Amino acid sequence: MADGLGDAAGIRATAPFALRSQYLAGGVNTGTGWTTWAPHGDYVTQYARESFDHGITPVFDYYMLLHSSPSTGADEGERDYANLNNASTMSAYFADLKMFFERAGAFAPRQVILHFEPDLWGFMQQRALLDNAARVPAQVAATQVEGLEIFPNSAAGLAQALIALRDRYAPNVLVAYHLSTWGTGLDIIHTDPDDSRLDLLAKSASAFYKSLQANFDIVFADSTDRDAAFKEYQYGDSAAWWTDDDYTRDVRFLAGFASSVGKRIVLWQMPLGNTKMRAQNNAWGHYQDNHVEWLLDDPARTHLMDYVNAGVIAAIFGGGGAGTTCACDAAHDGVTNPMPVNGNTALSLTADDDGGFFRARAATYYAVGRLVLPDASKTLVAGPPAAADCVVSADGTARLCPRLRHGKKRRRSHLS
Repeated sequence: MADGLGDAAGIRATAPFALRSQYLAGGVNTGTGWTTWAPHGDYVTQYARESFDHGITPVFDYYMLLHSSPSTGADEGERDYANLNNASTMSAYFADLKMFFERAGAFAPRQVILHFEPDLWGFMQQRALLDNAARVPAQVAATQVEGLEIFPNSAAGLAQALIALRDRYAPNVLVAYHLSTWGTGLDIIHTDPDDSRLDLLAKSASAFYKSLQANFDIVFADSTDRDAAFKEYQYGDSAAWWTDDDYTRDVRFLAGFASSVGKRIVLWQMPLGNTKMRAQNNAWGHYQDNHVEWLLDDPARTHLMDYVNAGVIAAIFGGGGAGTTCACDAAHDGVTNPMPVNGNTALSLTADDDGGFFRARAATYYAVGRLVLPDASKTLVAGPPAAADCVVSADGTARLCPRLRHGKKRRRSHLS
């Protein structure tokens, strides 16, 4: 789950989670980026050390481009693109990436996960003629950063430079590509495409990834980042609630992508709301959703197995902005049991803003036992990695294997 610095013991006390994630944000040349959050850029060091001390693999959601200067443009995609094509900004950007890899590389052979720039590749795909990342300009060689002169000035060059920096400074870091379903220009949740159209969209997303010609280790995918009721009440989006058919389409799209590119997938930023607990009254911080119930409150585990068979190996829960439901007491209102709405009659289990539902379901999942992943050779193009390439938790039970390896756009806020 998403979890801030200082809480590794708290998350581990709930259940033997394998992963915890933390945003790195603030911009590379603003004086407020993650390198300033602790002396000498040691925020990454502190978070990783705390994670490893409690048997958890740290995940860093590297979201630095948007907030870097000058960041000009009408929307997030325009601002990202402008920064990508500012040689001075990108020079500072690569220096920031180098510092991250140096800090994370110090923990070798223990593995750290870098989830690189959520949303960025979706915006770049929307600019890519024929889904070809080589046709999207970005300043790489032009930055004159030592060692990057050989890479083309394109989105493909950015991906290749990223992997080269990892290989040079931190081979223990798994680099995650971010898959945005809306990168094709069609939001599959709001437009409800049929199977044939859905398969074409998966092929389009796969073609763009392959055009990067960079071997990412794993793929992160988030089809929604806020509770459905949050979107309904805050954005007026009455279609935000996922139906059975929406989950079916999501599984099909991810399966098509995973089988085409030969990569495993991590579901990321799954919202934490539920429709069961009275604490979930659709007030600020207490919004309802059905993702936790769909994945973790299904005794037969049918829904989880659908995703596992599509190539999914993990899910990281945590809302994508202020006001979304937290599996913590973010609202500082203690145990809340307001009058039920929409039939949510269960009393709070804890002071968490979701009524304690997520932590209870997560504990039950681990108590029953982790799902066994299917044979990768039957589900993915690429074969399974050697055992030495797998992340293994401190207790020897949790494994994360690398190297199998919106449309309507939502708003995303910076989390720190």
